Amino acid sequence: MIEVLAALSASAAAGIRIALPLLFIGLLQGNVLWTQVPILSGVSSPFLLSLLTILSLIEVFASKKLIGQRVLQVVQLVCSPVVGAIMGLAFINPATTNPVWLLALVSGGLAFILKLVQVGWFFRLRGLPLWAVFIQDFLGVVLVIFAFDAPWQGGLIALLLLWWAIRSGKVWYDWYRQGRKQGI
Repeated sequence: MIEVLAALSASAAAGIRIALPLLFIGLLQGNVLWTQVPILSGVSSPFLLSLLTILSLIEVFASKKLIGQRVLQVVQLVCSPVVGAIMGLAFINPATTNPVWLLALVSGGLAFILKLVQVGWFFRLRGLPLWAVFIQDFLGVVLVIFAFDAPWQGGLIALLLLWWAIRSGKVWYDWYRQGRKQGI
């Protein structure tokens, strides 16, 4: 159960940001870097460290401007299910009895749902306010740290974010129905 909560926490981080959580997973694993992470273990560690550092910097700085947010939303929406699945699988014990494919599917789905909600809010608000972008950066890093050190709390935060996503969907549906009634 602990590894499932850690996987949910990590995949929720991938639903918020993509490169930054992957970079932190490698850095928090110490000398082994990404050797425990499926798919990424086959890539050279120095190359992956350089690539993820550059992508994280682009992600952090581009998210502060409206045009950067637009481009990032599209790229992250496409990549979030794959990165969410990879991050979810990073916390699986090789001797686990849990079906690995199911955990990858749930992790990728959670990351996609969270990113889809962010895209919805981005277009509804016509851009995310700067304070929300800073919260995203902070939450992406905190969820990865919780996945390693406090998986119960990280999993709980991930489930709360899923609840928020479902709640947002209901708000959007009510908003849409209200607009249809008024003929807008």
